[in-house]
Amino acid sequence: MKKLPKDFIFGGATAAYQAEGATEKDGKGPVAWDQYLKDNYWYTAEPASDFYNQYPVDLELAEKFGVNGIRISIAWSRIFPKGYGQVNLKGVEFYHKLFAECHKRHVEPFVTLHHFDTPLALHSNGDFLNRDNIEHFVNYAKFCFKEFSEVNYWTTFNEIGPIGDGQYLVGKFPPGIQYDLAKVFQSHHNMMVSHAKAVKYFKENGFKGEIGVVHALPTKYPVDPNNPKDVKAAELEDIIHNKFILDATYLGCYSPETMAGVNHILEVNGGQLDFRPEDFKVLEAAKDLNDFLGINYYMSDWMKAFDGETEITHNGKGQKGGSKYQIKGVGQREFDVDVPRTDWDWMIYPQGLYDQIQRVIKDYPNYKKIYITENGLGYKDEFVDETVYDDARIDYVKQHLEVISDAISDGANVTGYFIWSLMDVFSWSNGYEKRYGLFYVDFETQKRYPKKSAYWYKKIAESQEIF
Repeated sequence: MKKLPKDFIFGGATAAYQAEGATEKDGKGPVAWDQYLKDNYWYTAEPASDFYNQYPVDLELAEKFGVNGIRISIAWSRIFPKGYGQVNLKGVEFYHKLFAECHKRHVEPFVTLHHFDTPLALHSNGDFLNRDNIEHFVNYAKFCFKEFSEVNYWTTFNEIGPIGDGQYLVGKFPPGIQYDLAKVFQSHHNMMVSHAKAVKYFKENGFKGEIGVVHALPTKYPVDPNNPKDVKAAELEDIIHNKFILDATYLGCYSPETMAGVNHILEVNGGQLDFRPEDFKVLEAAKDLNDFLGINYYMSDWMKAFDGETEITHNGKGQKGGSKYQIKGVGQREFDVDVPRTDWDWMIYPQGLYDQIQRVIKDYPNYKKIYITENGLGYKDEFVDETVYDDARIDYVKQHLEVISDAISDGANVTGYFIWSLMDVFSWSNGYEKRYGLFYVDFETQKRYPKKSAYWYKKIAESQEIF
């Protein structure tokens, strides 16, 4: 039987916009998602899981079921309704109360500053494509570091890669732009500069605690590892989603191999990038200051060579086989491989998490430690007898915990795991039908019900043994 260390964090993850509700309450400013969901999807974020009011219930459940860490994000527009300027004191008060409840319940808060929810006033003027918003983010971060001294673990951004991907490649996030690879890379770059500036300020001013960044790192494999063109497709896809932002995080620059791939992609698809000397000065200054890397891992992808036009179809409603992904000059994802996949066409491959951890160790040895900050199974839960018999979720998490144990045995410093999600929340471009939580939420009554996975996770957390 495989084990995890005694001081390992067994956490649950949430995000402000996906859980809080109260989108217009107590002075909170708007975000781009408010109207975008109304215009493009079949649901809104109101009231979501009503975490704004239900957090004492959720944290009591966390304590009862052995969850000793929780990922929480601060809604930037709840603190600064326009992203800058006047502070909303009711928002500040809410987060102080939330963090106090966490500590009361012995659940350590790991706090993220930005989880897909730039305030509308800043999102409307270009989001992180606009360099002015780099400074607005850094000023917001400075305020939070000073104000919330009770926080011991800070994350600047959640999933810089999927933000650029969702906003400018797939077009499933506001502003809904598709196939603009230059904007993808520019967004990645400017957010990494924002991260570096915030980390540098945190360290130079001696704030207590730790700070890092959370990257989504889906592992990319060639369909045929003996076909150089498939291998190249996997490498280029990896640059878009992983290597570009990892280089910025830990090298303080982009390696020649990374830039060769970026230049190839832009030669085929068009566009130019605005990289400035001062950007690389701050990236270089921050590259050794990250206390941890958060890895969000759900799936891997298999790539094959492709010469046609770009076309991406997002499977938002869980209709298996509804996905299509091919990028001109990069490659095509192959879904019909001998690997199980979810109804949303996410390929279930725990080995990919092990391989991704080993890549970080090998390519970025100045990493200090890793948390697996998100991992879980999106599922069409069946609510029966006031619970969910989610054996598939248990099996999914078990397999991923086992490869984490293997990675630790092989020398990786992995110190915690946060299941996505603590309780059911809404899933950005997939709605409320795609559930991940340990606790089932009746979105009509907001009542919580432990799933079978919650009882299983409690036993794992208490014993550190994976069974």
